[in-house]
Amino acid sequence: MNRVIFIVVKFPVKTDYVDEWLSRVDSFTQATRNEPGNLWFEWSRSIDDPTTFVLVEAFQDDAAAAHVGSDHFKKALIDMRPLIRRTPDIVSTTIEGATGWSKMGELSLD
Repeated sequence: MNRVIFIVVKFPVKTDYVDEWLSRVDSFTQATRNEPGNLWFEWSRSIDDPTTFVLVEAFQDDAAAAHVGSDHFKKALIDMRPLIRRTPDIVSTTIEGATGWSKMGELSLD
C-alpha cells in the first residue's frame, strides 16, 4: 500500500535573520530534495507573521526516517538553532493510499 509522510513545520525566525533565512537553509533544502523518496520540500513565508517560514514536505513511505537520520538534517538542526526564536511547531502525519498531490475537485479547470 502507498503511504505519504506529510509534514508541515513553522519556523519562527529571529528578525535579524529573516532576510537571509532561505539562503541559510538552501544547502539543506537542495540535499533534501535530492533524497530518494522525497516528494516535495517547499518553503513559504507566513502572511500573518513575516518572520515565520512554513515548510511543507512529503516523503514516500519510510523515506522520512532516512531523512531524519541524514547528515544534512543533523547539520541543519545545528545551523538553524541560533536563527530561530523558539521551538518550531510541526504537524506530521501519514496519509494511507496517497502517492503525492491530488487535484482539487471543488476548483477543477479541466
